[in-house]
Amino acid sequence: MSPESKKLFNIVILGVAFMFMFTAFQTCGNVAQTVIRSLNSTDFHGSGYTSMAIIYGVFSASNLITPSVVAIVGPQLSMFASGLFYSMYIAVFIQPFTWSFYTASVFIGIAAAVLWTAQGNCLTINSDEHTIGRNSGIFWALLQSRSAQNNMTKAVDAFKKSLKLCVTKEMLLLSVTTAYTGLELTFFSGVYGTCIGAINRFGTEEKSLIGLSGIFIGIGEILGGSLFGLLSKNNRFGRNPVVLLGILVHFIAFYLIFLNMPGDAPIAPVEGTNSNAYIRSSKEVAILCSFLLGLGDSCFNTQLLSILGFLYSEDSAPAFAIFKFVQSICAAVAFFYSNYLLLHWQLLVMVVFGFFGTISFFTVEWDAAAIVARGSDYRSI
Repeated sequence: MSPESKKLFNIVILGVAFMFMFTAFQTCGNVAQTVIRSLNSTDFHGSGYTSMAIIYGVFSASNLITPSVVAIVGPQLSMFASGLFYSMYIAVFIQPFTWSFYTASVFIGIAAAVLWTAQGNCLTINSDEHTIGRNSGIFWALLQSRSAQNNMTKAVDAFKKSLKLCVTKEMLLLSVTTAYTGLELTFFSGVYGTCIGAINRFGTEEKSLIGLSGIFIGIGEILGGSLFGLLSKNNRFGRNPVVLLGILVHFIAFYLIFLNMPGDAPIAPVEGTNSNAYIRSSKEVAILCSFLLGLGDSCFNTQLLSILGFLYSEDSAPAFAIFKFVQSICAAVAFFYSNYLLLHWQLLVMVVFGFFGTISFFTVEWDAAAIVARGSDYRSI
């Protein structure tokens, strides 16, 4: 097997592993608030939104140190250990207690920060400027070699690089785009499924539609990742058209959701809501929006991973740590306000961040394209 084939094989294997792990985790996230509301009449008193806010809050804080952890432990072992904590969180739902539910949320927040930083590092190691777009679309990689250094020196160096990288023009601009992905991640992974399950007009199928919604979000993600992975082989038009497609798809989805869902759906009581939407709530429109949410999310994330891997190919762990820090802290904030804000206000927040995030991404991509056209090294600027 050639070195290039080996790298591609690693990416496919890791992508399959992540698919299995996050099928389970995202399912828990989609149904958590709906299931937990039915448990709150017992001794269990928890909130799915609060759990996810804890996860992403701890996630964001942990990203400050994860480059150091990955530098010491290595990406392979980091991802393996993190996967065990994901299994622990899912196992809590077998017999949920309030204390164990929130404790597991803290641990998985730490594990997630380590997992995604290590994964981004592996993606870059298995890519070059010609394959980074394709590999971002296919998914992630697992292969690592590092020079022998003192562990403490590597940890301190990685932490310093993360702090220095935070204030660069490119990272500040990309942070606006990343913030948007955190907000919409919260919406499609937790809030939207809760909204569907709360609409009494859907009848006896309202709860089963949550699972169907998750499936169509996944179909959108898979289609987008596969399509953009193939298109990136000919990177003639750059990354901006894909991001533009993503924001247009999301704006269409937000508008349809605004018309199709009652405003109080995200915070409806356990018995659901009988409030009217602007149109008669349609199951078909709801599932279509699930697909569009997944497709748009894949547009943003594949291109963010691609540009980060391109700009910071020499040392990617700090860049991916900052990416996940910003994304997760915004997701944590969004899960917190999801307990209180009506649907139309949540959609408005995402529209504003989505617009400015797209403009910010365009700016970085134009700068990178201009420098590459001149034959310069972007990272030397």
